[in-house]
Amino acid sequence: MSGRFTRAILRRPAATYAEGLTVTGGGSPDLPLALQQHAAYAKALESCGLTLTVLPADERFPDSTFVEDTAILTARAAIVTRPGAPSRLGEAEAIERTLDGFYPTVLRILAPATVDGGDICQCEDRFLIGVSARTSESGARELAGILRDLGYRASLIDIRESKTLLHLKTGITYLGEGRLVISGDLPAGADIGDFEPVSVDPEESYAANSIRVNDRVLVAAGFPRYADRLARLGYDPLPLDMSEFRKMDGGLSCLSLRF
Repeated sequence: MSGRFTRAILRRPAATYAEGLTVTGGGSPDLPLALQQHAAYAKALESCGLTLTVLPADERFPDSTFVEDTAILTARAAIVTRPGAPSRLGEAEAIERTLDGFYPTVLRILAPATVDGGDICQCEDRFLIGVSARTSESGARELAGILRDLGYRASLIDIRESKTLLHLKTGITYLGEGRLVISGDLPAGADIGDFEPVSVDPEESYAANSIRVNDRVLVAAGFPRYADRLARLGYDPLPLDMSEFRKMDGGLSCLSLRF
């Protein structure tokens, strides 16, 4: 990793959480359990050395606990996205007020382009940008231009033909040290550069969405082969129960903006 995280922004699940968008059909989430899991997630981030800003639940937006989709945070600027689901557009406006307190430079994706933060994977000074059902090609190219202006490299990966990837980071994670976790759901021929691939067994594909937070790697509980693989590579996995977020197509990276 090129630097250490010191802060994270989270938002608690709302009472309307079960009304959020989902394509997997995993069943209705248990809100009290989701709140417990969210609290455990927050505690895990704190144990990794992060100071948290935990925003209150916003019942207007059932998906608003998935704050990752609303912004891309770099060391040089914050970029407020324009989520691809119309019901989520107001979430980005709400997060911008919080970012103004941390970043002197806050940029924006402009209509009609759409970008979901879950489609953006930062690998040191390079960004992999997924073109998906939520991130339009025009949005991906607009974001790539912004990032290049900031001095980063950027490349696009089209996942629109995938039947299993809602977002690019559903299937990849950057671990640092030049290693990229890749699930078998990533399209063949995707340009991932010269990163060392770390494979995930097909039956554990959900585990591909994990997050490196300083000296730990947060992983979804219940995927022992993936956790063992990380440990053998010298990482320190921290398993967390994600059952109630998986039901709503969410993963570990979705629940925070780390910077």
